[in-house]
Amino acid sequence: MNELITRVAENVGIDPATAEKAIGMMLGFLQREAADGPVAKMIEAIPGASEMVAKFNGEGSGGGGLLGGLLSAVGAGGGVMALGQQLMSEGLGMGEITSLAKETIGYAKEKAGADVVDEVVASVPGLSQFV
Repeated sequence: MNELITRVAENVGIDPATAEKAIGMMLGFLQREAADGPVAKMIEAIPGASEMVAKFNGEGSGGGGLLGGLLSAVGAGGGVMALGQQLMSEGLGMGEITSLAKETIGYAKEKAGADVVDEVVASVPGLSQFV
């Protein structure tokens, strides 16, 4: 996972802590919103992804903090636009969010294969316009 964090931080131009949190938020969003089979394969294929999702999108009692509260407030995750709002609240602009998405999806394709990741992207309404 450090490889992806470094790649995102350098290519998007954000600090590594922000990159780590943003990647965790994005992967958590995909885990909630994408088709179960393909997204499970994708997350398994990325070293450290499950732990990162748990860290930034904790589920269960008391998990998720403000993010969990926001997601509950907007219903079933709120879709791509809700994720965008959450990332903006972390200080990212639209250009950075688009770059983050492209880097993360590109890395996922390297680890899980393009077919699996393309299924994940296709299963989330509106996501394809960002990657």
